[in-house]
Amino acid sequence: MKKTDLFIGFFIGLFTTFLGVFIFLKCFTELKTFTDLQLVKSEGVLGKVITLGAILNIFVFFLLLKINKELMARGIVLATLLLAILTLFI
Repeated sequence: MKKTDLFIGFFIGLFTTFLGVFIFLKCFTELKTFTDLQLVKSEGVLGKVITLGAILNIFVFFLLLKINKELMARGIVLATLLLAILTLFI
């Protein structure tokens, strides 16, 4: 087990969250790009959109556990906790 696995998992968690935000905005709203995030932020729902985007982290977390990458899975949890704290202040 390498110490870098935690950081790799952390960045995977951030990436999957932003991918989830993009998929949510693309499929369920009329907003099509990340430049429209200013509109989402001005409406006060950016925290909710980030939370919905973080749902993909659940699937990645269990996938990493299944292939015995526990430190990467911890990184996913760390990224999710950081995003949860971030949504409190947005």
